[in-house]
Amino acid sequence: MGRFLIITILAVVIVIVGWAAIIGSWAWLVVVVVLLAFLGVGIYDLLQKKHSVLRNYPIIGHMRYLLESVRPELQQYFIERNWDGRPFDRDIRSVVYQRAKGIHGEQAFGTERDVNATGYEYLVHSPVPLDEPKEVPRVNVGGPDCSRPYNMALMNVSAMSFGSLSANAIRALNAGAKMGGFAHDTGEGGLSPYHLENGGDLVWEIGSGYFSTRTKDGDFDPEQFKENAAHDQVKCVSLKLSQGAKPGIGGVLPAAKVNAEIARTRGIPEGQKCVSPPGHKVFHTPTELIEFIARMREMSGGKPAGFKLCVSSRRHVLAMCKAMIEVGTAPDFIIVDGSEGGTGAAPLEYEDHVGTPLTDGLMIVHNALVGAGLRDKVRVGASGKVAAGNDIVKRLIQGADYTNSARSMMMAVGCIQAQLCHTGKCPVGVATQDPRRARALVVPDKSVRVKQYQEATVQQAAKIMASMGTYDPGTLTPHQLRRNVSPTQNLSYAELYEWLEFGQLLTDAPKSWRSDWESASCDTFA
Repeated sequence: MGRFLIITILAVVIVIVGWAAIIGSWAWLVVVVVLLAFLGVGIYDLLQKKHSVLRNYPIIGHMRYLLESVRPELQQYFIERNWDGRPFDRDIRSVVYQRAKGIHGEQAFGTERDVNATGYEYLVHSPVPLDEPKEVPRVNVGGPDCSRPYNMALMNVSAMSFGSLSANAIRALNAGAKMGGFAHDTGEGGLSPYHLENGGDLVWEIGSGYFSTRTKDGDFDPEQFKENAAHDQVKCVSLKLSQGAKPGIGGVLPAAKVNAEIARTRGIPEGQKCVSPPGHKVFHTPTELIEFIARMREMSGGKPAGFKLCVSSRRHVLAMCKAMIEVGTAPDFIIVDGSEGGTGAAPLEYEDHVGTPLTDGLMIVHNALVGAGLRDKVRVGASGKVAAGNDIVKRLIQGADYTNSARSMMMAVGCIQAQLCHTGKCPVGVATQDPRRARALVVPDKSVRVKQYQEATVQQAAKIMASMGTYDPGTLTPHQLRRNVSPTQNLSYAELYEWLEFGQLLTDAPKSWRSDWESASCDTFA
């Protein structure tokens, strides 16, 4: 078929060239040039060995690749319904954009969701609701061994590094956090000048690469840690054990992306491939982990210290709890990341099939701390697909004290869910290091949008709690969150899941937890 097509084009070209020579028409010559171009493409398609489609269908086979390239846009803008897009549906994206712009984000004519579908969840309101609160609640983070506790907002900017995000995106997020009085997690990519430029509160996250606190050999540098942790903006220090998008693996930053700026921020050689190992060098056992968290708190001058993880198994979490009891101290906070993923690009197998989803991971950590008699000492943060007020309330019921959000904060600064974060070709300048693309993100405008989005969302969460009869997140109960488990049956989280009593594991562990509790050891994660 391909050869026949090319022979046909060639015959037409010969005829047109002859005709053009007779009548001397420039228009016909233009047509000849176009046809010659098609001929050249066709010959190339027949001779190339990379694409089978083009070898069999020269010229017209390119239509397949064209349609494939615009498929995400066609899907997002013309095919998907308001409620079924992924990772975030159109309704949620619209709410984020509207609130960021100072619009209320309301909807008329009722819900488009199937409220009778299996898996649908809803919050239970009170017959005696309270007035909308004048102030939204905050959470005091800092256990008995912390001398400089931090007053955390119910919703904060989750971990996103400079390097994965542009300098302008970091500036806008931090300036918004400053205006709104909430925290901004730096991500594991180091404490950059852009995090410090606008004065917003920071949670400094340290990963296995120890960026911004790293020796030349890639080990943890205590002196550099003390220097950076001393910044007044750094309110908490966090050790990243794993993240939802890719639990159990490290990361690689190609040499081409390690420019002078990123090299300086991370403390790595410019122009060389940067590898974050899958595991840490500073600890190998649960006891060593808890001891290192205590050391971080001491070296930071008494600021809250904790860790972030995507839960692997209940036994590993219980091993950490036993280590807290053994060492005699506990982290000031634990951030639970869900396997739903986030801004970090990862292999599809990891994104789809490795790690514990946030709902299960959050309740495992909460119940483990309660059962071990430690919950009053440790605050729990929830990180994963928090975008609206109901998301915050849901996570509080499931065991969190506060929430962190990455992708919705990206949307507040202009992200359109193009899902090109790992390519450097972000169309709106959020997830890129290309100066031309990053220029599109205007910091003064986008920082206001971050502030307005966070403020409106937390206000909605507080308003929902008031509708449920309380101003205090600590009084929410699992009875107030329900799920359809079949077309005819509906159960509350109190009925669906087991909730431990304070100190129950220490006295009489329930049968369902006993095996994991007895086998968990503070001396090994094995």
